[in-house]
Amino acid sequence: MEIKKIHHIAIICSDYEKSKYFYTKILGFPIINETFRAHRNSYKLDLRVGNNDMIELFSFPAPAPRCNPENCGLRHLAFEVENINKSVADLESKGINVEPIRIDKLTGKNFTFFKDPDDLPLEIYEL
Repeated sequence: MEIKKIHHIAIICSDYEKSKYFYTKILGFPIINETFRAHRNSYKLDLRVGNNDMIELFSFPAPAPRCNPENCGLRHLAFEVENINKSVADLESKGINVEPIRIDKLTGKNFTFFKDPDDLPLEIYEL
């Protein structure tokens, strides 16, 4: 087997409209496709991230709450940005709380975290 790249990242949200707004209006991800699946009473929203990446945002009736992000499993999603100060200012201007910028001790690069509407940790990492 030869894996070429990550095809998509799937996120289950608790409030579809709130998360749709966050990912499309706050983060600015364009919608590729939006599908309502009546048999599951659920939405699937495909979002473009950068040039080739995709997030699938799912809604389900009464999903289980997210586990502590320090438990085993996916910890967070990280997005690459060119200017972290500009990105932080943009997020804060939209009412998003952002942690102080830190320096990655291994790479010397700047990074910080913020959360989506379901407290999923999201990271921005400067080039």
